[in-house]
Amino acid sequence: MTAGGATRACLLLLAMLVPLTKNAEAQEPETGVTENSKEMNEIKQTPKKDEAKLSPAQVSFGTPSSVGPSQFVRDFLGDEKQLWTTPAKIRFEDTSWLVPLGGFYAGLFVTDSDYSRHLSHNPTTLSHYNTLSNAGVAALVGGAGGMWLLGKWHHDEHWSETGFLAGEAAIHSLVMTEALKYTLRRERPYQGDGTGPFFQQGGTSFPSEHSALAWSVASTIAHEYPGPLTKIFAYGAAGLVSYARVRAEKHFPSDVAIGALLGQISAYQMYNQHHDPELGGDTWSSPARLFFEDGKPRPDSIGSPYVPLDSWVYPALERLTALKVLDTSFLGMRPWTRVACAKMVAEAQEREDSAPPVAVGLINELASEFHRELEDSDQIAHAEIESVYVRGEQIAGKPLTDGYHFGQTIWNDFGRPTEQGFNSIAGISSWANAGPFVVYVRVEDQHAPAAPALPLAARSFIGPADGLPYVYPDTSVPGTNRLRLLDTYVGLNLQHWQVTFGKQSLWWGPNEDGPFLFSDNAEPVTMLRLSREVPFQLPWIFSYLGQIRAEIFLGQVSGQDFVVGPNGPVGQFGKPLGLQPFFNGQKLSFKFTPNLEFGISRTGLFSGQGVPFTWHTLSLNLFHASSTIPGAQGDPGDRRSGADFSYRVPKLREWLTFYGDAFNEDEFSPLAYPRKAVFESGFYFPKLPKLNRIDLRLEGGSTVPPDFPTCNGCYYQNGRYVDGYTNYAQLMGSSIGRASQEESITSNYNFSARNKIGIELRHRKIDGTFMPQGGTQNDVAVNFDFLVQSQVSMTGMVQYEHWDIPLLAATPQSNVAASIAFTFWPGQKRR
Repeated sequence: MTAGGATRACLLLLAMLVPLTKNAEAQEPETGVTENSKEMNEIKQTPKKDEAKLSPAQVSFGTPSSVGPSQFVRDFLGDEKQLWTTPAKIRFEDTSWLVPLGGFYAGLFVTDSDYSRHLSHNPTTLSHYNTLSNAGVAALVGGAGGMWLLGKWHHDEHWSETGFLAGEAAIHSLVMTEALKYTLRRERPYQGDGTGPFFQQGGTSFPSEHSALAWSVASTIAHEYPGPLTKIFAYGAAGLVSYARVRAEKHFPSDVAIGALLGQISAYQMYNQHHDPELGGDTWSSPARLFFEDGKPRPDSIGSPYVPLDSWVYPALERLTALKVLDTSFLGMRPWTRVACAKMVAEAQEREDSAPPVAVGLINELASEFHRELEDSDQIAHAEIESVYVRGEQIAGKPLTDGYHFGQTIWNDFGRPTEQGFNSIAGISSWANAGPFVVYVRVEDQHAPAAPALPLAARSFIGPADGLPYVYPDTSVPGTNRLRLLDTYVGLNLQHWQVTFGKQSLWWGPNEDGPFLFSDNAEPVTMLRLSREVPFQLPWIFSYLGQIRAEIFLGQVSGQDFVVGPNGPVGQFGKPLGLQPFFNGQKLSFKFTPNLEFGISRTGLFSGQGVPFTWHTLSLNLFHASSTIPGAQGDPGDRRSGADFSYRVPKLREWLTFYGDAFNEDEFSPLAYPRKAVFESGFYFPKLPKLNRIDLRLEGGSTVPPDFPTCNGCYYQNGRYVDGYTNYAQLMGSSIGRASQEESITSNYNFSARNKIGIELRHRKIDGTFMPQGGTQNDVAVNFDFLVQSQVSMTGMVQYEHWDIPLLAATPQSNVAASIAFTFWPGQKRR
């Protein structure tokens, strides 16, 4: 008999013995009248209307004199009916945990076979883990049985109930897993081609009965005795069993995960149906209680959309921060949710009486924008069309459109196409939330004219600059007429931790021209993202770290044409790879004091064409050292790191904020390797002396390392991912680009938060060691933003640009770009 068969036999024997033993205990003595027998007769004569006085366990299992095998069978079948009909009882609140759990299981199914293929196939290792999983199940099941027997021996009802409920939960989980296993018939990892197809002859992999048994027993014990040590032991043992089944090649990860879920469902059902609270133990609530309370969403778990990065809200909140009215904003980690913005506005309102006059108008306009979030704490459900907008843009003269190689005339514009001539966009954005859920959609119709092919000198430069032995083809750029999703995602919020999936934009730095590591210069990236929407603080001595925010994501870029493997480049210009590289990132920001914010961050490209995504390749990218051969076994991919800060300068707290951004290629921190790092810094004056309506910003930075002579345009470039740090061919980082330096001056006259006019001057220089003869780019622009009616805004820009890049044109070139946009805000009626 196999170990699994022996386990099933033991459980079935326990199922038969429990009612028989209880029935034997219920028999009256053959002779004599005792106090016990009198009590038994009294119980027998108790009317049914008094049954409610009995404990829940007695009500469920019957009185001691009435429980027999037939009653046990009826109870068992009733419990089975409850388990199998559970899906019919799902409420809206249950979707709060079922939906993300379904997404997690879907991810496991997708990566099952790849994960299993990367495990050790050594027979000794497989045998070791198989023995470990059998021993773990035996220990848990045997421990539960031992608790029941010892409880009977020592008359300890709590021990007896624990053992009995654990046994019942285990039996029910066994019934469910066996029924599903022989219905779905999934092959095990060692069968067939190792992909684990369903409905195959001899397939018995899905779900894992070992995992189900272990988690059913562990969950019961952990709730009967909810101390931390008990939970660590019980759940640790169950987790070890599940892990060992995967390492023994008996199951795929999804098999043990579903098995664990079935085990916990069985335990949950048995515990809540039959547990006697008077014996002790913990309350076992539905996971929905994390999101809902008394039928209403919990205030700390309300799904909220992110404010778009091109919103007027960010400059207004940044100005309040610089004016020392707001302390909880994190300028180095955007976007912010509407709920987070509302909390900042509430903080500013508390300081309104002591705030400078220039800040009062900002606070009032922001309070009007977020009045719903400030006034309605329940927010059970809401939907609105956020904006409807159109923009026309005429460019006279040749613009720069390739920020990865030459530069961009229009930057930080979500990767929208622009060429010489008339460009246009028309878009709509909307969102809805219900309890912890949120949905956001932004879609645009984008148009741009066609453009001629690049000159031969420029095309000959691109290939070698990217590490390719090819000349860029002599092909023109076709006109663009397309529908495009920008930020579009679904999300779930749990205690201010928001999980979102879809196309999303990030801004990781305090800079205005664009952070080194992540900006909205490129089209939003499809990603799964976890973000802390409001700051938190750690206890004990860690409180000195101040307020903290954190964010991680896992996504996939698009539009890359080439990848380099051990045998050279793979791909073709203009034909994106079949499997695009995956992209991950992490950022942690600290507000050590109200005046000092500091952040650390990293991103990594990995996997892609020739190297499928697995948890193994992800762990290589996160933790392993570099390989010398791109695409070879053990190559971790392409990593970058960053650090940023902002500081309100002493003695000038309300007048001057100093900030900076540092960036490094292939090192874990730019602070540890400053000679190989690049930097950008700036000064922000939220007001000027006697000119309180005028702000001023000075920025400057470079992507030429101070002491790294072997880096010739190496920033944002990689030996394997030669299309670089791009999404749809646009840089995801700073508009400075590769091997360049940039300085800018920006100033605005602020009539109010929604009405302003500004001027910007920008100078950019391309290093001649990277590009033959180098290049320069100079821009001067006037822009405006006005709320012309309560729900209609108008924005516009006129920019003159002069550039001199010999590879693109033999003589200096200039262009004039003018744009105007109108936006209707139907969902944001003013108070």
